[in-house]
Amino acid sequence: MTMAIPTLTMPQMLREHARRQGDRLAIRQKDYGIWQPITWAGYFERARAFGLGLEVLGVGAGGHVGVLSENRAEWVIAQLGTGIIGAVTVGVYPTSPAGEVAYVLAHADVDVVVVEDQEQADKVLERRAELPRLRRIVVVDMRGLRGYDEPDLIPFDEVERLGAEHHAADPGRADALLDAQTLDDTALMIYTSGSTGKPKGAVITYRNITHVVPGLVARLHLDGEASSLSYLPLCHVAEQAMTNFAPLYLGSRISFGESLRTVQSDLREVAPSFFMGVPRIWEKLHAAIHIKMAETGGWRKALFDRAVRDCTPLAWKPRRDWTMVERLRFGLWYLLVFRALQNFIGLRRAHVAITGAAPISPEILRFFRTIGVPLVEAYGQTETSGVAVGQAPEDARPGMVGTAVEGVEVKLDPATGEILVRGGSVFAGYYKNEAATRDTIRDGWLHTGDVGEEVDGHIRIVDRIKDIMITAGGKNLSPTEIENAAKSSPYVKECVVIGDRRKYVAALIQIDYDTVARWAEEQGIAYTTFRSLAENPKIRALIEAEIARANAGLAPVSQIRRFHLLTKELDHDDDEVTATMKIRRSNVYKKYTDVIEGLYA
Repeated sequence: MTMAIPTLTMPQMLREHARRQGDRLAIRQKDYGIWQPITWAGYFERARAFGLGLEVLGVGAGGHVGVLSENRAEWVIAQLGTGIIGAVTVGVYPTSPAGEVAYVLAHADVDVVVVEDQEQADKVLERRAELPRLRRIVVVDMRGLRGYDEPDLIPFDEVERLGAEHHAADPGRADALLDAQTLDDTALMIYTSGSTGKPKGAVITYRNITHVVPGLVARLHLDGEASSLSYLPLCHVAEQAMTNFAPLYLGSRISFGESLRTVQSDLREVAPSFFMGVPRIWEKLHAAIHIKMAETGGWRKALFDRAVRDCTPLAWKPRRDWTMVERLRFGLWYLLVFRALQNFIGLRRAHVAITGAAPISPEILRFFRTIGVPLVEAYGQTETSGVAVGQAPEDARPGMVGTAVEGVEVKLDPATGEILVRGGSVFAGYYKNEAATRDTIRDGWLHTGDVGEEVDGHIRIVDRIKDIMITAGGKNLSPTEIENAAKSSPYVKECVVIGDRRKYVAALIQIDYDTVARWAEEQGIAYTTFRSLAENPKIRALIEAEIARANAGLAPVSQIRRFHLLTKELDHDDDEVTATMKIRRSNVYKKYTDVIEGLYA
């Protein structure tokens, strides 16, 4: 579908859908096992009520409203309601500890924060003294909070009630506010992951959003009939693009499952037409299939292995170029094996699936394409308001993230190979950080901090500039490439490579507990905890074999020579990973200094 650059803001577009197709389904939310529908008219009415309720609470144009919640209808209702009154939404990761929550709310000058439940409310209340600007805490689910003696707490539905009364008293208020909006108004502040320091607040305008949507729609062939499952954090630009940006301008449907823990079962019920997963999601689905086939065993496992072997050569070949024999071969294995696997992971109806937000193992990518899931890779950043480069389903190439999407210019710095981006989707700057903004946007070009290579217009991501390692022998290494090779194993969840100024590459390995535990049970290996499993010599031998397999696809200088199995999972609360599960390398290196030095002893 080709789309002109929209001329309306997102809240204005929501009003248009309510007027033109008010009875059509916009949102489904699963509560207590039952899908609850919300029409476009209902979506707009609730957003309007919430926005006007915020105005009653003292939030005006330019005010800042935080949202601290897992994905749910109230998240987007709060966001669009905030937008209706000209205020700005600031998402906060629900997995963040109280200190990180307080930092974002304070730095973003949040006036009102919407929290999902008691757990999230407690994080804010714990650091309430650090948030002098915060007026009220709006709670979606009040269970456990009714007895709190906290005057700042107010139920979400009470804010909607206040707004409905405000609308009844002044029916033209919301329309007047919407009519006054411009594309240069700020829509969102999205905080970066903070893998190397404090998170920065990226200011995204409605104009940025209207410029990113046409490229996304065209590249992924989306239209108003598309459907998706919203589950990745909405405070991340990738999920904003899939849950809000594209659906609001297309008028397509989104579904909210019960929780992040029920993604796979929700996928099977929703059967979305398009689906986005970060690499960790694809790794988990890959491991789930591996476990399923290991459990099945016998002739079914042999059939699966044969199907994958026969169809792997078709993974990167465009279907339009398949010969009749190849079509028949895939069709046979689809009927016998692949259709059941696609149903198992809930993606049989997906005409396109996307991986992004972080690099993915080429082996994982190839596996899903082999079994018929049309998985493509996209590249973008918070600062590009979403996708800037992406593979087209009909022109995906191994090792590449694709070409620049419509409306975006991409080039490589001739001196450093850094990827530079220019276009209307490039963000407005960092909130309260002009120095960082000037350093990031120079002469109209966004400096992404990523090193790339270009072949026939297709971009390959090498690594982050700051992460490139140079061995003691002067060879450049991409740790991400090495780590992804190891993580293509269903038994490896995390790999942290060491090698800068070292004689050889070493690694800290975190096992995938579920998959390794299942393997151990099949082998009759006793264990009681994560630690006892990781320390078992037979588990080390299993991982050694997986590392050897990964090394076979790497250049000799990049191969992992020694590794240490971590005896605990890397944890956000321990400051070892970010909320988006990106490794905080410097923190991990510091924490495991003795272990690392032992790998080079």
